[in-house]
Amino acid sequence: MVKLFVGGFPLEMTELELVKMIGPHGDVETIKIVRDKKTRICKGYAFLEMKDRTGAENAVIALDGTPIADRVLSVKINDDFVKKTPPPRKSFGYGNNNNRGTGDRTNNTRNYNSPSNYRSNNDQSPGGDRPRRPRKTM
Repeated sequence: MVKLFVGGFPLEMTELELVKMIGPHGDVETIKIVRDKKTRICKGYAFLEMKDRTGAENAVIALDGTPIADRVLSVKINDDFVKKTPPPRKSFGYGNNNNRGTGDRTNNTRNYNSPSNYRSNNDQSPGGDRPRRPRKTM
């Protein structure tokens, strides 16, 4: 898949109109018109993914510099598109626990076969020496 940048089209143009304009030059896979977050008004540019490079090159040759209404269309192949990896997660309020917040599970050294990881019947409850309340009987 090849990613295209399309800019300079009228703000009233819809996704369907853009696909109809670029579709004759190649198969369009996805389209995303960039809009203002609050007003949802189009910002005048979009990103398209086309199936093959020849269709994308044909669209650039045919449509780049084309006047539409009072604007000039700009169509470019986005070669340097690299999918961004999300930043590493930070831990907040968990102290120095290596397994929390980083997404890194390589340091997980818990041994489930060791009796030290399980509470035995002789262990004190977190309440200390406080007597337990008797259970209700029916």
